[in-house]
Amino acid sequence: MTDFNNDLGRRHVNFVALTPLDFIARAAEVYGERPAVVYGAVRRSWAQTHARAVRLASALQTRGIGRNDTVAVLLPNIPEMVEVHFGVPMSGAVLNTLNTRLDAAALLFMLRHGEAKALIVDTEYLALAEQMRAALPGLIVIGVQDVQADMPPIPAGWLRYEDLLAQGDPHFAWQPPADEWDAIALNYTSGTTGDPKGVVYHHRGAAINALSNILEWDLPKHAVYLWTLPMFHCNGWCFPWTIAARAGVNVCLRKFDARQVLELIAAERVTHYCGAPIVQSALASTPPEWRNGIHHRVSTMVAGAPPSPAVIAQMAAMGFDLTHVYGLTEVYGPATVCAKQDGWDQLDAAAQAQLNARQGVRYHLQAGVSVRDPETMQPVPADGETLGEIMFRGNICMKGYLKNPRATEEAFAGDWFHTGDLAVMSADGYVRIKDRSKDIIISGGENISSIEVEDAIYQHPAVVAVAVVALPDTKWGEVPCAFVELRAGAALTEQELIAHCKTLLASFKVPKRVVFKELPKTSTGKIQKFALRAEAGSAGAISYEAPAT
Repeated sequence: MTDFNNDLGRRHVNFVALTPLDFIARAAEVYGERPAVVYGAVRRSWAQTHARAVRLASALQTRGIGRNDTVAVLLPNIPEMVEVHFGVPMSGAVLNTLNTRLDAAALLFMLRHGEAKALIVDTEYLALAEQMRAALPGLIVIGVQDVQADMPPIPAGWLRYEDLLAQGDPHFAWQPPADEWDAIALNYTSGTTGDPKGVVYHHRGAAINALSNILEWDLPKHAVYLWTLPMFHCNGWCFPWTIAARAGVNVCLRKFDARQVLELIAAERVTHYCGAPIVQSALASTPPEWRNGIHHRVSTMVAGAPPSPAVIAQMAAMGFDLTHVYGLTEVYGPATVCAKQDGWDQLDAAAQAQLNARQGVRYHLQAGVSVRDPETMQPVPADGETLGEIMFRGNICMKGYLKNPRATEEAFAGDWFHTGDLAVMSADGYVRIKDRSKDIIISGGENISSIEVEDAIYQHPAVVAVAVVALPDTKWGEVPCAFVELRAGAALTEQELIAHCKTLLASFKVPKRVVFKELPKTSTGKIQKFALRAEAGSAGAISYEAPAT
């Protein structure tokens, strides 16, 4: 037997830590004059964007910020948000992107928990920043004024972002991480049931997921990517690094507006964008004339919740090619994909939509996804019926939760990451979510998938958004309650919607109550079911007639 390790150890010449930071260095070297960032009148090349990131890294180090220090940012999807994804980790620091819709208390918790040394903040959030500055006297506050959107000026006492960059060395010799296991980013979970948990990403995982995005989407060189997905959410599913790897174009968008999105797609020849189902539904609901000028194929990636078959069919009718992915903050955003198979396009639209709504198979560079019994840790049968929990294993898994070893151990029990999502495994090896463990409705001993009921309601043309939760019931324990948001100008009664559901669902799954209202959503477009569960629970236990069998 040959010893292939004898005298063949790792050396600097043949082993370099993986990092997505190298992607922008190569983009600047090879495609330096190509466009990197588009935002109103702002047009910057990859050479310019790289130089600004290097200056940022240099300036941060000059101010004493380096390895394992945290730099928080509170920014919308503007060019500076692209730059910090490279400049902050180039300094050795860890990037903490903050949700722009959070209140001061939540933001202060995150800044304290992550021990942020600096905060880079857009002046739209001036009042919040002043509160954080007052509560954390040692915090370096760096202001960004977005003149494209006519944002307020930077107040006295703040450090101007552009002045900071001017102090940086454009020839600064930034160093890649000594170890690819080093932290690159800190992202906080929503914390709807307690304090948010700090999810720590490593350079290796960020680089690998960025490359997986390319492989799963067949992303070409110089793709034109529109930032409809907040970059604060799982670092934009790692797409700041993905687009750099392809020397593509970042079309920045401060705030989602359906009409502006379609105008940008037409004007900038956008080829790719990502978004939650509510984003896709909003675009699909626009008047046809808003899509004038879009004559090219547009690829879109959807996640955040299983898209309804109705939304998938609508997007296809628009000429938008939809790829369904699934993941969580703890797995860098998307970590499975509903990979399309030959022959699916021969099926009718309804059958295609049902197949495409599944969460699918593991990402190229994720080692494994499995549906397992969380008690025995054994895989469930691939019968499309037996419920289990979705679990992940591989390089696209977080380092763990910051300062929370107990939660880390629970999440990694049995050497798999436990998602809390309940699913089945199809015979063809594709995962399909049935519900979050907390969202399964148990009515008279029968399990009802809220997602199945939502899919049925989404098929009604008047519905733009829906969430189904459990309503306490004195006889059945729980019954389905549907919160429904209608399209502009549409009219629908509770009785009409229930009648619609009866044509698609078993009687015990039909909602026993329908509430029409604008649904509460997160900044990424996810419907806030926890708020609706609280509303349904506050209604008290209501008894209904037994469903007909």
